[in-house]
Amino acid sequence: MTTLWDTTGTAVVKALAAERRAQGSISSGLALTLVVVAAEGQVEEAEQAATRAAAEHPCRLLLVVRRRPDAPESRLDAEVLIGGRLGPGEAAVLRMYGRLALHAESVVLPLLAPDAPVVTWWFGEPPHLIAHDPLGVLADRRVTDCSLAADPLAALAQRAADYAPGDTDLSWARTTAWRALCASAFDSVSVPAGSATVTGAAGDPARALVAGWLAACLGVEVGLADEGGPGISAVQIDLEDGAIGITRAGRATAHLTQTGQPDRTMPLEPRALGDLLAEELRRLDADETYARALGRATGSGDLSGRSDTRTHVWHDPTGSTDPDPALTTT
Repeated sequence: MTTLWDTTGTAVVKALAAERRAQGSISSGLALTLVVVAAEGQVEEAEQAATRAAAEHPCRLLLVVRRRPDAPESRLDAEVLIGGRLGPGEAAVLRMYGRLALHAESVVLPLLAPDAPVVTWWFGEPPHLIAHDPLGVLADRRVTDCSLAADPLAALAQRAADYAPGDTDLSWARTTAWRALCASAFDSVSVPAGSATVTGAAGDPARALVAGWLAACLGVEVGLADEGGPGISAVQIDLEDGAIGITRAGRATAHLTQTGQPDRTMPLEPRALGDLLAEELRRLDADETYARALGRATGSGDLSGRSDTRTHVWHDPTGSTDPDPALTTT
């Protein structure tokens, strides 16, 4: 590992090249560049999740820590490593102070893996407008997490208002197991659904997205029922001649009941943050299923037809009464 204090972007590029030569790393074998935006207090957890995802998707990992954008002087501290605590790939941890934190792209752009897609993940409250953050504008895929916002449902509605093809949210990845169970139950169903209900914690964005997905797929009204505890606890789908019920039975299982079928116990394993991120890295094109579910969950209509091009909108959090969380991590 090479540690650089009060350095420059050029020095970081040279240090990465030197580490690559020393370790024999081949940058042309990288599938993508993963840019992670995190606050200082979140660095360890973000590193663990990104390392897990990078083990499945060979990538160049760039962890951007914006610290004190209002600091009087700009400074860049960096760690450059290949292998070690951040997995077998190439990685750089970039801590930016002062006005440099608002121009993180000036350091990140020269470090992007050549001819590889770019994915930006904000580990923390998602940006109000992705166009405010150049690290989102330059990315092919943009990953947020509405569950970390102060008001998750308001954040989900903002993701719909600000949506462009290529956006996704880790709340959507949290619904994968529930969606798989619902889909598998329909393997033996030949009649249409009449209605559905999703039960779970009030204000949970994953619950809202499952409801939106069912409404988009089945063309029926989907109700929401509140129940204590985190996440989704049950899905009920009423059919013309019966019903399908999926209920969480424990930490890692669910009961599936279906009219005319024996009851079954199905796996419903909780998933680590790194596994959720790894799932979102498996596709680098627009997720139209997510777009339809998000549109129905928020009443935003068709989102897939929007332009996938964003233009950077300058936003200075140090001089604004409405600072954007993506630019004010500390």
